[in-house]
Amino acid sequence: MTYRLRPLYNLGGYLSATCLVLICTLITAQILGRIIDVLATSVGGERIGLAIPGLAEIAGFLLVGATFLGLAYTFIHGAHIRVTLLIGRLPARYRVFVEVACLSVALALCLYLAFYLYRLLADSIAFGETSYGLLSIPLWLPQSAMLAGIGLFCLALGEAWWQTLVAARHHPASFTIDDHPKG
Repeated sequence: MTYRLRPLYNLGGYLSATCLVLICTLITAQILGRIIDVLATSVGGERIGLAIPGLAEIAGFLLVGATFLGLAYTFIHGAHIRVTLLIGRLPARYRVFVEVACLSVALALCLYLAFYLYRLLADSIAFGETSYGLLSIPLWLPQSAMLAGIGLFCLALGEAWWQTLVAARHHPASFTIDDHPKG
């Protein structure tokens, strides 16, 4: 299956990977700061106090970004876990219609989630909500990443739904499970 918006989905994947690299970098910096503190006190010096305040909170928000921004990327590369035990045993002419039904349900659920994430984001902006942790981070930042990731996932599901629907209409007998969702 070919995806016309593949560069956009790849961008989501790269942003997701960037979030993971930032998590790794921040945690590594925190560990190095603690090691330097231990070494400083072991040679008779005082603690330098190299710590990143609110690291757990920042890492949690970056993890949200990594998770949601990577959804479309993993979907178009066929990396989502799919249970094809039942669908794989169906004849191709029926399998394509079951795929359309499954994609329809997935797309409806993702659109529902996107709608309510948008409302949540709008409320967070309107009320100026911030996180409760050590740092006062505006909640619209991680919520924006969630909405962008779900939006990209809805686009990928929509493309897959449309292409599978076209296959169901024009050549259902030749549809294979391998045709979907890999690009």
